[in-house]
Amino acid sequence: MTIKRLLVFLPLFVTVVLLQSYFWVPTFDDQTRGSDRRLTQYIQGSIGDAQILNPILNADTTSSTIVGHVFDGLIDRDKNLRFRGRLATSWRIYEETYFIPRPGGPTAGELKDRIREEVSAQSVPWAKEVTGVEIASAADEKISIFLPPSKKGGKPRREAVTIAYPRRVRVALKNVDQDFFKKLKALLGRDAIADDPARYLPGGLDERVKKAALARVNLIEHNPIIIFELRQGVRFHDGHEFDSGDVLFTYESILNPRNLSPRVPNFEPIKNVETPDRFTVKVTYKRLYSPAFGTWGMQILPEHLLNKKTLEAEARRLGRDPEKFTMRDSGFNRSPVGAGPFKFKEWLSDELIRLVRNDDYWEGPAKYEEYIMRIIPDPLTQEMAFYAGTVDSYGAGTHQVERLRKDPRFQVFSGLSFGYTYIGYNMRRKPFKDVRVRRALSMAVDTRKIHKYVLNGEAEDITGPFVKQSEHYNKRVKPLPHDPKGAERLLHEAGWKKIGGKMIKDGKQLAFKLVTNNGNESRKAISQVVQDSWKKIGVKVSLDRVEWAVFLEKYINALNFDAVILGWSIGLDPDLYQIWHSSQTNRNQLNFVGYKNAEADDLIVKIRQEYDLKKQIGFARRLHEIIYRDQPYTFLYVGKWTALLDRKIVVSEPGKDGKSRYRKILPTATGNYTYDFRKWLKIPSVPRFEG
Repeated sequence: MTIKRLLVFLPLFVTVVLLQSYFWVPTFDDQTRGSDRRLTQYIQGSIGDAQILNPILNADTTSSTIVGHVFDGLIDRDKNLRFRGRLATSWRIYEETYFIPRPGGPTAGELKDRIREEVSAQSVPWAKEVTGVEIASAADEKISIFLPPSKKGGKPRREAVTIAYPRRVRVALKNVDQDFFKKLKALLGRDAIADDPARYLPGGLDERVKKAALARVNLIEHNPIIIFELRQGVRFHDGHEFDSGDVLFTYESILNPRNLSPRVPNFEPIKNVETPDRFTVKVTYKRLYSPAFGTWGMQILPEHLLNKKTLEAEARRLGRDPEKFTMRDSGFNRSPVGAGPFKFKEWLSDELIRLVRNDDYWEGPAKYEEYIMRIIPDPLTQEMAFYAGTVDSYGAGTHQVERLRKDPRFQVFSGLSFGYTYIGYNMRRKPFKDVRVRRALSMAVDTRKIHKYVLNGEAEDITGPFVKQSEHYNKRVKPLPHDPKGAERLLHEAGWKKIGGKMIKDGKQLAFKLVTNNGNESRKAISQVVQDSWKKIGVKVSLDRVEWAVFLEKYINALNFDAVILGWSIGLDPDLYQIWHSSQTNRNQLNFVGYKNAEADDLIVKIRQEYDLKKQIGFARRLHEIIYRDQPYTFLYVGKWTALLDRKIVVSEPGKDGKSRYRKILPTATGNYTYDFRKWLKIPSVPRFEG
């Protein structure tokens, strides 16, 4: 058959394949059990299977979704993104601070008396915040110093060092105050507090050890404390009652190096966790760390099923060495037991995971009897399964949104993603050291064109590093205008001249390479749009696309690039230390563009140490202004997502007469439409709501 004849038959061939795809849906035995059965199940599709159903060990989306239904944490967020209690009913946050008196100055006892006098007289504004002033006895603290190899091929080592703390002054505060020691120094004088950490270390230390140990000596110390009161009467799915021991065990399991938990960085700032009684947990932090509270959304493990004794018994049953058997080896990870709204029932690898309703859930049972995650690797097959009714929800691609939004069979939910896509400039290299060059490059790019033609309108402008739906995002910061002529003027100010259509300086054209990863068609199209935009103002740009692993190793981690197209997926926590702080600009760190700004550094630290939400928001909005002014990135867009749901699914709530009332599913401020999932119910026909 000639190529010409093949092209004639090609449309027919494509049509046949698509029709076959539409009617071929993977078999699912529950579909044959009758419509009533189907109404009691919620079925979700997933491209990939889960890996490990353990909240402290999982690191993939599917596992995380299942874990979220099986387990509960101490807290989560309400519809307005404020924290609310789950396994914890209430909490109190306060602080204990310590400082070492300066040798040769007033003693700890004298300073204690001085502070008490001022507090008693209420002569300083912060006096009402003080709840106690005491002397802490002299004590030794043993620390472990990790030293990387000093020579290529050498071995790392650990060195034990003892810090000898003298008597210190302890001041307890009602609230956490990162500026407390500034206030205290204003009262006592700057010379009242010790300033030489070396005198509290032993003599004769190796210089490398000494340098590392000096950073661990706390001349002043902030110890934020959270007291959680736990919900009583909550039971795990096997009937065992939840208590403070389970919280302590979960924390200890995260930090246990044998478990290799990816959650370690979230809990490393903790000094200790105590259980004063069965339903109280006291968490003391070794430094200021405002994201600390949010980490207690971590789902809690049942201690009685995973403690050392239980794991050893499991190892012996399996004929394994108990000394080498860890939590990662436990069968628990494929058959978990939590305290959440659904119980684990079965896991058929690469086929489905089935959960059943927990009728004893502390907040009341869910409306659905079953939650089923079907593994459907092919996106087209997943789409067809949704149309056929064998899954209940579907995430639409940008090219499908306009069509599917009008389909009367479906509920449609849309929202902004938690993240953004950007062009990052290597600020270590000459062209990008000048903020005028960076601003000019941003002004030359028509982001609206990208939104409309590349992303089918499913995107919005974004001007800063925070989630756009959060209070930390500064809505007053407006995008730079698309202004090619203005961009050229800025380049002229920076010493570049447009000669023969080229931006020239010192006899050379402004030219560089723009790199992104293969396999992302949107970024490929964006790179071409950007290349064309910069060409129009006289900038020559070559494009390169490489595989993801090569992209990271050759370009990003090695800091070997001019400009890159990338994206960040971020959470509601405003801590941006790893991405934007100047200390994070080395190889294999996340501030790979090399952004450095002293005021930004100060604000980043204040944000991660500030426990007062209003103050934190103020710091964040100022940081937003500074970063956008400096343009280390050209912020391209925040994408939109669109999800479809069977229109027969409603929220079912009891009315005043005790009878069920149905209402529409309404998304939260961030677009989260699954917030009320426990109240969802599928009814036989499409409902008609009043109003």
